[in-house]
Amino acid sequence: MTSGDTLANGAEQKPSIAVLIAISTVNPLSMQIYLPSLAGMMVVFSATAGEIQLSMSAFFISIAVSQLFWGPLSDRHGRRPIIVLGMCLFVLGSILCLISQTIEALIAARVIQAAGGCTGMVLGRAIVRDLYGPKQAASMIGFVTMGMAVMPTIAPAVGGMLDRYYGWQGGFFLMLLFGIGVLWASIYFLPETHKVRTPSGSGSGRVLRSYATLMKEPLYWSYALTAAFSALTYFAYLGGAPFIASGLLSLSAAEMGFYFMFVALGYIAGNFLSGKFTERVGMYPMIFGGTLIGVLAVALIAGFALLDALTPLSLFLPMFLLGLGNGVCLPSALSGAVSVRPELTGAASGLTASFQVATGAFAGSLVAWLYADSVLAGSPWGMILVMGFGIGASLVAALSIPLISSRGESGNEH
Repeated sequence: MTSGDTLANGAEQKPSIAVLIAISTVNPLSMQIYLPSLAGMMVVFSATAGEIQLSMSAFFISIAVSQLFWGPLSDRHGRRPIIVLGMCLFVLGSILCLISQTIEALIAARVIQAAGGCTGMVLGRAIVRDLYGPKQAASMIGFVTMGMAVMPTIAPAVGGMLDRYYGWQGGFFLMLLFGIGVLWASIYFLPETHKVRTPSGSGSGRVLRSYATLMKEPLYWSYALTAAFSALTYFAYLGGAPFIASGLLSLSAAEMGFYFMFVALGYIAGNFLSGKFTERVGMYPMIFGGTLIGVLAVALIAGFALLDALTPLSLFLPMFLLGLGNGVCLPSALSGAVSVRPELTGAASGLTASFQVATGAFAGSLVAWLYADSVLAGSPWGMILVMGFGIGASLVAALSIPLISSRGESGNEH
């Protein structure tokens, strides 16, 4: 397969945007839809809040670890069989969630669910890069991510309604139905796009060699760290905003649900702009522009905090800008990361996604601790400082992209 802007074997080999969105949406749905049921699950399983929260933490850890293996395996065996296997695991995990009788069984089932569902999230990007050159891939990733971002926006509301009428299992039953549908679509409507496979060899050795090769590429690090620190900024907001909204601004759960839509809507808008303009203006202007929008968002929040003027609007409207910046920056940063070594597209996609999840999970936990137990307890400054570090580091990584490219470290288009 060539790295040109079209698939060598013709248009009939391209999966539809709908299929790519569907396989990429499995995990975002699973992350969000059961949130309204957490309180009820504490009663059902006689579990503490920490034990229930572990079902989410274990989910993220499973994603971060699993993506490190699915990408290289898809480089060796093809995208389609790995996605089909992943969707089978997701369906199995969903069934196990539904029949769980203890919190320990639920956590284990969530690990299986996350490990399988993340195949679509990480390999959807790799499939796009199989089909298109770097700039057009960034546009397509933008459109796919825009569609994917709709699910986290509506999932909590859907989960709340299902919980009201069917209890905590309602959301998991919808996950099961959705997983079966995506598995069916993957079998019948997802062609293989990765035609040139990496050489055979021992599985673990092959994975490690793939990552060792990528880690020697300075340009890969520039793209990947731009994406990872941008994600860190967003997860720092997720770790702090709920506490600030309830503790400092006295918002109810329903009010918070309304305001939390702002960042998702910004992300959708940013991905639309990426899909619309990246091919025309180029990847780097989108990366740099999106990062600057994120800098503006964090600066606005810090300014309102300094003036003691934090309100729901002054907290969440800048978050719309943060989502917008992420939506503009990330598709091009991810496309760049998977384009540095085209023969290792799957490995690059998995490693980059794991960086994003790992740094994001750390940031969210750090901000929650800073708000609850540190010298910054009860103030918004823990969140703001971590967000400032994240967006500043993302800007530095973004600025390094043209410098490394101009030195000829890689011949890939950017």
